[in-house]
Amino acid sequence: MKKYLIPDEWCIIEEGFNPDMHRSSESIFSLGNGKMGQRANFEEQYSGKTLQGNYVAGIYYPDKTRVGWWKNGYPEYFAKVLNSPNWIGLDVLADGEMLDLATATTTHFKRVLNMKEGTLSRSFDATLPSGKQLRVNAIRFLSMADTENGVIRYSVTPLNFSGKITFVPYLDGDVENEDSNYDEKFWNILWSNAKAGEATLLSQTKKLDFRVGYAMRYALQIDSANVTAKADMIQTATKAGNSVTIPVNKAQVATIVKYVAVSSSLNHAPDHLVDAATQSAQAAMHKGFDTMLAEHKAKWADKWTHSDIRIKGDVEAQQGIRFNIFQLNQTYTGEDARLNVGPKGFTGEKYGGTTYWDTEAYCIPFFISTAPAEVTRNLLVYRYKHLQKAIENAQKLGFTNGAALYPMVTINGEECHNEWEITFEEIHRNGAIAFAIHNYLRHTGDNGYLAEYGAEVLMGIARFWSQRITWSHERNKYVMLGVTGPNEYENNINNNWYTNKMAVWCLKYAQEALSIVKKDAPARYADIVAKTSFDEKETERWNHIIANMHFPFNEQLNVFMQQDGYMDKEQILAADLDPAQRPINQHWSWDRILRSCFIKQADTLQGIYVFEEEFDTETIRRNFNFYEPRTVHESSLSPCVHAILAAKIGNIDKAYEMYLRTSRLDLDDYNHEAHEGLHITSMAGTWMSVVEGFGGKRVYNQQLHLNPIIPQQWQEYAFRITFMGNDIEIRVSHTQVEIIAHGSGDVSLYLYGKPVTAKAGESTTITR
Repeated sequence: MKKYLIPDEWCIIEEGFNPDMHRSSESIFSLGNGKMGQRANFEEQYSGKTLQGNYVAGIYYPDKTRVGWWKNGYPEYFAKVLNSPNWIGLDVLADGEMLDLATATTTHFKRVLNMKEGTLSRSFDATLPSGKQLRVNAIRFLSMADTENGVIRYSVTPLNFSGKITFVPYLDGDVENEDSNYDEKFWNILWSNAKAGEATLLSQTKKLDFRVGYAMRYALQIDSANVTAKADMIQTATKAGNSVTIPVNKAQVATIVKYVAVSSSLNHAPDHLVDAATQSAQAAMHKGFDTMLAEHKAKWADKWTHSDIRIKGDVEAQQGIRFNIFQLNQTYTGEDARLNVGPKGFTGEKYGGTTYWDTEAYCIPFFISTAPAEVTRNLLVYRYKHLQKAIENAQKLGFTNGAALYPMVTINGEECHNEWEITFEEIHRNGAIAFAIHNYLRHTGDNGYLAEYGAEVLMGIARFWSQRITWSHERNKYVMLGVTGPNEYENNINNNWYTNKMAVWCLKYAQEALSIVKKDAPARYADIVAKTSFDEKETERWNHIIANMHFPFNEQLNVFMQQDGYMDKEQILAADLDPAQRPINQHWSWDRILRSCFIKQADTLQGIYVFEEEFDTETIRRNFNFYEPRTVHESSLSPCVHAILAAKIGNIDKAYEMYLRTSRLDLDDYNHEAHEGLHITSMAGTWMSVVEGFGGKRVYNQQLHLNPIIPQQWQEYAFRITFMGNDIEIRVSHTQVEIIAHGSGDVSLYLYGKPVTAKAGESTTITR
C-alpha cells in the first residue's frame, strides 16, 4: 500500500509534491462528466514523468492487433479510447522564465479533489531557478450542466518581485498514446487557428474519421478586476493559442480564466464542429466562472442526493466509498445509449477504455439502485444494438444458427481483445449479460424491455451455450471444455464451476423469458420467432443440458470445485506467501502462476454470490472458508464479492477488511497500479459491499429484502436506493434500523425476514 493521501470525508487531499507519486495522483485526481474526461495533469508545463491524458467518450481507434502467433478468429484490432488533444495547456512565465515544477523548488503544495462539488484545485509556492517566487492557486472542473465545457481559473502572485507574468493558453493536437502498439500517432489535425482572445482546433482520427472540434476563450484579471492585454498569436499545424503578458506588482494577483468547448462528431455534424465548439465556448464565457460553477455544483448535489453513502465514525471508510461513487458518476451518466463504462473510465489508457463484462456484473447493480431506470435500460440497449455483432463474433469461432458470443472487450460490438485465453475462452461474460437483464427486470418490473429487446439477446446467448457444451460419454454428462473463468490465473481448463453454472441458468432463463413474451406480447413473440427462425424444439436440447450438466464437486471437503483438477495443485494459502512476492503477477512467471493454486479473483464464490438463494448459509460458509484463503485479490473485482459473502455468513471482520480493500484499492494503491489509471468498474463493487454486504440488500421474486449488520468501527451508516420506482433511505446503527420512504407511495419490504411497510414521506424505526 501507498498511503500518502489525507483522510477527509468529502475531499481527496495531497499535501507536498512528490514527483514519484505524480502519475498515481494524475489518476486519482481525474475529472470527467460522462461526455469527456481527463487525468489530473498540470496546466502549466511539466517536464517530469507524466501521462498526459484527455479523453472524449465514444471516440476510439482500431489499433492493429500485435501478437506473436496469429490464430484463426483473432480480432484484427484492439480498440483504444484515444488520448485526445490537450485543451488544459497553460504555460506560465515570470519575466520570461518558465514555471515548471520539475525544475522549481516547491513548498506548501496542496492538491484537492472536492468530490461534493466536482472540482480539482491546486495551490503551491514555487521558487524558480532565478530565485523568483510565485504563489499559484488553480481550480478547474468539467461541467456536469454544460457537458461540452471545461473551465480553468488560474491565479499567479509574485511574492518577492514586481515584473511581468505571461500566460500562454493553448490547444495542442500533437498527442500520442502510451499504449500504441506501433508507436503510431492516432490523430490528424485538420485545422488550427488563433485570433486575439481565442483559438480553435479540429482533429480527425486517422481511421474511422471521428472528428473533434475544440474552441478556447479566456478572460484576464488583476486583483479580481478585469483587464485586457495585447495577445500574440501562436499557430502551428497542430497547435493554436495566445500569449498575453501582464505587468504585476509584488503581491498582486494575476488571473486567467480559460473557457473551453469540446464538440465531437458523435453529437454534431462533422462540417460544423468548429462552429459548434466556438459557440459553446463563447456561451460559457458569457455565463462566467461563478455561474458555470454554480450550475455544475447543483448537478452534483442532485447526484449525491440519490447515490451518497454516509458512514459515521470511520473517515477512511467514508472517504473511500465517496471516492468510488464520485468516479462512477463522472464516468457514466446514462444519457447516451452509445456509451458504456470503461474499466479505467477517463483516468488512463489501460484496457483500451472499452466495454467489459464488468458493466453488467458490477456497474448495473449500482446504477439500477441510484439512478433513473432509463440509465440502466440504456446500458442494456447498448448490448441489444450489438447483438448482430455478437452473432458474427460467434460465427468467426464456428458457431451457427444465431448463436451469440458477446465480446470480452468491445466498443462497437466486435471483439477486440488480443489475448487468446481471454478472447476465445473467457466466455462466462455471456452469462453476466443475461443475468443483467434479469437483474433489471426484478428491480423495475419492466417486462416491456424483455419483449422489445431482451428476449432476442437471451435467445442468442442460449443458442451459444447449447452449441458450446459437449456431451461426455466418459462422464455421461455434459461438460464445458477449454475455458477461462473469472479467475484469470487458470487458463484453458475444463468445467469451470462458475461458467457451467451460468450456462445452465441462461438456458433456463431464456425459456422463461420467451414464455413471458409469448403470453404478454404474442405479436412481438411471433416477430421474434420469424426473425430468428426459432423452433421450440430447440429447447429439448436446452433442457437435456440443464438436467445433465457436470459440476465439479469435492465430496471429502464438501465444496464445489473451481474446475476439474483443482486439487491436483499444491495447496498453499495466500497468507503463507512472502509479502515481497506480492502481487504475484508482478513477480512470478505466468507459468508459475498457472501451476499454483492461487486465485486472482472470486470465481466459484462469484457464482455463489449470483445464485445465493440456492445455497444455505453453511454451504456458503464452507466454500468461502476454503476459497478465500487461496485468493490473492489481484483483480479489482475480487474483494467486493468476498465482502458481501463474508457479511452473509457473519464474518464481519473479514467483510470489513475486504470493504477497505475494495473502497481504497486505488487511494492506497493496493496492487501498485494506480499510475496506469483507476479501477472504475470495480468501484461499483464497493457500493455493493456496503448495500448488499453490510446492508444485506437482496431481491427475491421482485420483493426487497434487507438484513443489515454494522461493523464495530462504524457508529452509523446510511444509503438510498430506488426499487420498483420507490425512493427508499435506510439508516443503520448498532441499535436500530430506520427506513424512510421519500417518494409519494408507501414502501413494503422485508427486514430481517419480516414484512415492514414505510408510509410515504414518513420514517419507520425498528429496533435491531
